[in-house]
Amino acid sequence: MAVKAIPTSSDIYLEINGRKVAVVQSYTAQTTKSSTAVEAFGESEPVAAIPGQYQHLVELTRIYATDEALADGIDFYGLEDFSLVICKPDRRVIYSGCQWSKIGETGNLGTSVLEKITLVAARRMETSL
Repeated sequence: MAVKAIPTSSDIYLEINGRKVAVVQSYTAQTTKSSTAVEAFGESEPVAAIPGQYQHLVELTRIYATDEALADGIDFYGLEDFSLVICKPDRRVIYSGCQWSKIGETGNLGTSVLEKITLVAARRMETSL
């Protein structure tokens, strides 16, 4: 019996208007959904649950600006409405409408690397390759 490998990411990057501005070493994604219980008079338990909105929270580790973005003077603190693209062997996952919520830096001489960015995405979409 052959063991099927779990697809892993082969390319992770930030994109603005279709242009790659930074590459990312790793990520951790968490999606939550708010739901509301519907209670009925006289019932001891809810009679239904109404699905709510999704929230996508992604933490990126070791973010490197591309040479073009550095030449254009990229400012990670000024990034708004960008996308995170995660390319896997069988599909592409795109988090769009992103806003950063936390940036953590570690300073080393001569490097242009951010250690961590936490972002909130408005949408998550998967496409086949």
